[in-house]
Amino acid sequence: MTDFTTLSAAELGRAIGAGQADPVAVTEAYLDKIRAHPKGTEIYARLTPQRARAEAAAAAERARLGLRRSPLDGVPVSWKDLFDSAGVATEAGSALLKGRIPARDATVLRNATALGLVCLGKTHMSELAFSGLGLNPVTATPPCVNDAGAVAGGSSSGAAASVAFGLAAAAVGSDTGGSVRIPSAWNDLVGLKTTHGRLSLDGVVPLAARFDTVGPLCRTVEDAALMLAALEGRAGADLRGASLRGRRLARLETIVEDGLRAEPGAAYGAALAQLEAAGAEIVPLRFDRLAAAMADALVLYTGEAYGLWSEAIEADPDRMFAPIRERFRAGAQFSAPDYVAAWARLDAMRRAWAEAVAGFDAVLCPTAPILPPQAERLLTDRDYHVTENLLALRNTRVGNLVGGCIVTVPTGTPSCGLSLMAPAGAEARVLRLAAAAERALA
Repeated sequence: MTDFTTLSAAELGRAIGAGQADPVAVTEAYLDKIRAHPKGTEIYARLTPQRARAEAAAAAERARLGLRRSPLDGVPVSWKDLFDSAGVATEAGSALLKGRIPARDATVLRNATALGLVCLGKTHMSELAFSGLGLNPVTATPPCVNDAGAVAGGSSSGAAASVAFGLAAAAVGSDTGGSVRIPSAWNDLVGLKTTHGRLSLDGVVPLAARFDTVGPLCRTVEDAALMLAALEGRAGADLRGASLRGRRLARLETIVEDGLRAEPGAAYGAALAQLEAAGAEIVPLRFDRLAAAMADALVLYTGEAYGLWSEAIEADPDRMFAPIRERFRAGAQFSAPDYVAAWARLDAMRRAWAEAVAGFDAVLCPTAPILPPQAERLLTDRDYHVTENLLALRNTRVGNLVGGCIVTVPTGTPSCGLSLMAPAGAEARVLRLAAAAERALA
């Protein structure tokens, strides 16, 4: 008998459409698997079984009547614990929000529900989404699928683990500085960082609203395209016939290749060779203005994050994990003029970037320069925590600073991803390229 929890979201959707899988039975299989899994409570903050069963039953009836609402109608997925869900706690991995129960669903959750996706529950995450590691001693630290002692990557840590361990067909996370792409890469998944503003942030607990984005974590590029369609409530990208032949890709050399550790460096080199073998032209690209933008990131991120959260943090600072609290507090050193000036410089840099990459189909870089760090050492070695967190987010932050949309795909080397970056609004283009890259790297 087929274990439907091992299928990709798209495969499961097709099985439901063909009458080979029953959404109710599939949902029960996922709920049973989560409860039985030894790390289930470290991955899921809370399940929503009553909702899941009701949504699955409705999907089953639509399938019986030939009235399915989307290719993923009846497919069970998980949601990062910063998406509001009516009547169910949404705490963003923080004791500061303990017992926070919203009255209505986030817009993206409403969209996905309207297209038939089944909500399994809410996944653990880095506290208030402000870490690329996934370490959270306040609530739980989800495991990495490739190393039981390592963190899963953050801040969408439980989202990635839920898919990687077969406890959801796909997951929904958020990405402000890499929070979809880092855990996707470290758990051998496909992650899509969407264009800022493409998907609604209504009902999403914020970190830095001018950078916050919503995106899926999936087993395949096809799944990512279908999940994006479900989240925004419209048709997905057409991936048929996607090819790398004749595509001109930039290999970004500035910052993202500095100090690559052995495994990510070797995986990246091998991936580039495979893309070239599939017909892509790869051209080196330097963009020296990135250095100033990366320096301004401290102002931009911590200034906005602390501006949003300072009152709640300072009302009860001891409830926070100290390294996260101090990262927020770094924003207090910057003034409003500092913040405005930094944004003016970033806007100018983004215009220059758009000109520099206009002749390329996408820009390539290693998703992360390091492998997932060990959780225990992160808790006991403060310097290690600081350096590994900054390195984890370094390459992905480049993508947030330049803007646009990005897909990370597995390279075939455990916990090593390859990122393809494209301009704002070019999700269909970058998903097609990623689908072709996925085949080349398989």
